[in-house]
Amino acid sequence: MNYWLLKTEPNTFSIWDLEKLNLNNQTTCWEGIRNYQARNLMRDQIKCGNQVFIYHSVIEPVGIFGIAEIVKEAYPDPFQFDSKSKYYDPKATSEKPIWLAVDVKLKNIFREPITLKKLKTYRETELQNMNLLKKGNRLSVQPVLVIEWNFIMGLIN
Repeated sequence: MNYWLLKTEPNTFSIWDLEKLNLNNQTTCWEGIRNYQARNLMRDQIKCGNQVFIYHSVIEPVGIFGIAEIVKEAYPDPFQFDSKSKYYDPKATSEKPIWLAVDVKLKNIFREPITLKKLKTYRETELQNMNLLKKGNRLSVQPVLVIEWNFIMGLIN
């Protein structure tokens, strides 16, 4: 199994928005990824059943707020074709889509987030190579190693 970290801006879509969908046993399209490296990770490596940390960025506190599961593998992001969407890409066509999405389902919201500040205090541990903690790594889709996943799961209150 692979593990991932998906970043979201909570003023756009938060883990609590995902929770509302979950109450109705719904999943959501994780759309809007507009970085080729992140797209390629979704296309080539993210599989059904993979577990993901949901990470809130931009608004304090930044950090990991819970866990979701991939329930549908990569498919063309429908918003790339919608001229009214902020994710519209005029170069994308249904015959040659450029951007991808995956579907996720909430599994758990942590009682307290695991903040980026807290994660940084563990740089000399199993998290020493974690992409999230490297300078300049701003990808919204990041792989998480098993050792990193297990260490972070051990931090949950």
